[in-house]
Amino acid sequence: MARTNFYSSEYLDRVSHLRKDSTWLNEQLSSTTTRLLPVWQHNNLVKGTDIVEAAILEISHVDMLRSDDVGPVLLGLIDGTAYFTLDVSHIENPHEHELLGAAGVFEDLRKVGPYIQHEQGNLLAYARGINYWHQRHRFCGVCGSLTQSEAAGHQRRCSDASCNAVHFPRTDVACIMLIHDEDRIIMGKAPRFQGKMQSVLAGFLEPGETLEDCVAREVMEEVGVQVTDVEYQHSQPWPFPSSLMVGYRARAVTTEITIDPIELLSAEWMSRDELKAITPESEVQLPRKDSIARRLIEEWLAEG
Repeated sequence: MARTNFYSSEYLDRVSHLRKDSTWLNEQLSSTTTRLLPVWQHNNLVKGTDIVEAAILEISHVDMLRSDDVGPVLLGLIDGTAYFTLDVSHIENPHEHELLGAAGVFEDLRKVGPYIQHEQGNLLAYARGINYWHQRHRFCGVCGSLTQSEAAGHQRRCSDASCNAVHFPRTDVACIMLIHDEDRIIMGKAPRFQGKMQSVLAGFLEPGETLEDCVAREVMEEVGVQVTDVEYQHSQPWPFPSSLMVGYRARAVTTEITIDPIELLSAEWMSRDELKAITPESEVQLPRKDSIARRLIEEWLAEG
């Protein structure tokens, strides 16, 4: 099997054709094998220190944890076992809760993601992303009325019958691109990056724009470099909060860097030798190991 990125869902059967089958859903919600992943204020429930694992509960606990207006959302099946997620943000202090406190701790997936097994990482990312969408679409974007969850949590419908608008989970598409010039690439530091981390460039797709156009535009806007030979590499779900990162390579036509100071604190050309020589003490650090940025860089480094 070809290598896949962190948070990808090749293990998961999303069973979209069963999301409106109330009989099947009720069977899963009453099954002793069905499992539940709680999410609290965009944090996932995990356990362990040296080895971090998802803290997965039995579905029988759902009634103890749910609120009146938030129900379980179907994620899908793994080897025949159904997995649901539930937003428990209404619980004031989950670490003092009888069940949740004993099961684990709620952590930001951005902190623990690199240490979680791939299959579980996908489930936690999916749970985080779908619950984030529900929290922000409680009201209809057309008329402002309350919305109600349908299709096992995969759509919301306006409660005003005269409007009846249906809303679906949204994903924000972002291009992330490794820009190369022979034996060097552009590494930049955005204001949001922590510590000494630098990364390849990235930016969001705009309406009416192709992904290739987005790559060229974002590179020109951020560092003033023209590119050609824009080639797709691979993609990655990135639910922080709701993105799909689409990875590209592109070859620089011009090489002088002029940064946009709003988007970047700095940007520079770095050679393979410089990047391969990075240690934990270096002034430049690579992106986190669960990111598509890290994979794009590592694949390019391995070629020379």
